[in-house]
Amino acid sequence: MTAPLLSGPGAVLWSDHLIVLPIVLPIAVAGAMFLMDERRHRLKAALSLATVLAMLATALVLVARVTQAPEVYRLGDWAAPYGIVLVADRLSAMMLALAGVLGLSALVFSFARWSRAGPRFHGLFLLLLMGVNGAFLTGDVFNLFVFFEVMLAASYGLVLHGSGETRIRAGLGYIAVNLVASLFFLVGVSLIYGTMGTLNMADLARRLASPPAEAALFEVGCAVLGVAFLIKCSAWPLGFWLPTTYAAATAPAAAVLAILSKVGVYVVIRLSLLLFGAGTSEGFGQTWILVTGLATIAFGTVGILAARELTRAAGYAVMISSGTVLAALGTGSAGALSGALYYLVGSTFAAAALFLLAEILQRGRDPADAAQPVFADEYRDPFDDAGTTEIGRAIPATVAILGSGFLLCTLMLAGIPPLAGFVGKLAMFSGLASGTMTAPAWWLIAVLTLSSLGTLIPLVRLGIFSLWVPHDDPPPVLRLPEFASLTVLLAACVALALWAGPALAFTEATVRWLSQPQDYVRAVLDAGAGKGATSKGSGRGAARSTAGAAS
Repeated sequence: MTAPLLSGPGAVLWSDHLIVLPIVLPIAVAGAMFLMDERRHRLKAALSLATVLAMLATALVLVARVTQAPEVYRLGDWAAPYGIVLVADRLSAMMLALAGVLGLSALVFSFARWSRAGPRFHGLFLLLLMGVNGAFLTGDVFNLFVFFEVMLAASYGLVLHGSGETRIRAGLGYIAVNLVASLFFLVGVSLIYGTMGTLNMADLARRLASPPAEAALFEVGCAVLGVAFLIKCSAWPLGFWLPTTYAAATAPAAAVLAILSKVGVYVVIRLSLLLFGAGTSEGFGQTWILVTGLATIAFGTVGILAARELTRAAGYAVMISSGTVLAALGTGSAGALSGALYYLVGSTFAAAALFLLAEILQRGRDPADAAQPVFADEYRDPFDDAGTTEIGRAIPATVAILGSGFLLCTLMLAGIPPLAGFVGKLAMFSGLASGTMTAPAWWLIAVLTLSSLGTLIPLVRLGIFSLWVPHDDPPPVLRLPEFASLTVLLAACVALALWAGPALAFTEATVRWLSQPQDYVRAVLDAGAGKGATSKGSGRGAARSTAGAAS
């Protein structure tokens, strides 16, 4: 039994504060790391690993808990909309778990080499995850901006991590694009606050039940805000920066950055269904989201067909994944959206694994790089400051392992049976066919079908060149941390296919919950008026909402 913070009828359980852990824990550990000597590799690696494992465990617990009802946490015991609230529901908990698995895999991969390529890697890595987690949990648009900026500031450092002219050029362009997006974000937030007088998401939805006095200006603000989110979604024509930036970044950085575009997708889904799912502005921007999603899929498919490097192909795969979810949202079909959410999880895992595989295979094709340490302390064990270890050992099974992993990624991203990519696309088609087959539904089915073929062809070509074409180069080496991280991502892809039934049931219940914005509004605004427990002595409050079920 969980011990209460205080005794008596107003006691708060420790578990009631669980929702704030994915934000507080990484920022506290990152702050401590910035004060440590950079040579403390062992301690920093251990602290980072423990922190990411704790965040992943917290996310999985939240996934199990929010199946009954959403959870609302009121910081400072101030009720919404006046105080800061964190909200965990099915969608945010699912995205937290996705970020946790990606973070764990990328971090373990970095132990083999890249965590020592430059200063402050672990601190920046944890700050990135803190910003991502905060963006998923916040119930306020302004705090969404704050978490976005924390996330982006950390991503700037990770993109530039490892130095080199290519990374610097790509990183400077990435920074410039995101600064423009942040400007759009601020302008949109200002217009919304000026017309509505609030930035709390639930309060905005409540006030939109009746026509606002300046409805046109409010919609202009939402459109400006939407441009910022679409830039962060890497949607066409605003996502030109993503393949170049991610291809230039180090492998673990690119793998964890794959979640950044999904943060933008998450916000578009959240605000579209919460603010424009009903009321006076119902359906606002839906057509534009559909067109943008279809164009993003098409652009990503053409890009991956033209790609000559695995890293660029993985970057375009990330774009296709984001465009698929946007297009499904734009059709207005609940069945298509539930299938797209399922596809989003699997495709993100596969794209991240492809970034990691590309690093190993590219290194193996360069004899000097494969045989020589890149950094002065390359031979040092990341968990042993004083010890040494060899860079890697070429074993006969290495190529077979890498080839199997590459095959799984290809099947997943191309949507070929029997993996989750195919199941997700089939669920989208089934959802579209369950209602009246409109023109947008036919367009989405056609574009996704062509995209599957357009993804399969170049990935097979790149795989043959990287793995099966005879070379005089030595075989690629696979370090133990790299093998472990790839195993986690690929096992997640396989598990998603094996348990496709429960996973699709979860996403279907998620879409049903999102389609009832009044339940979200009631859960947030009435959090302090119901049965939620509060801790007055600590100056902080927590409330577990009992308003509305997720299914």
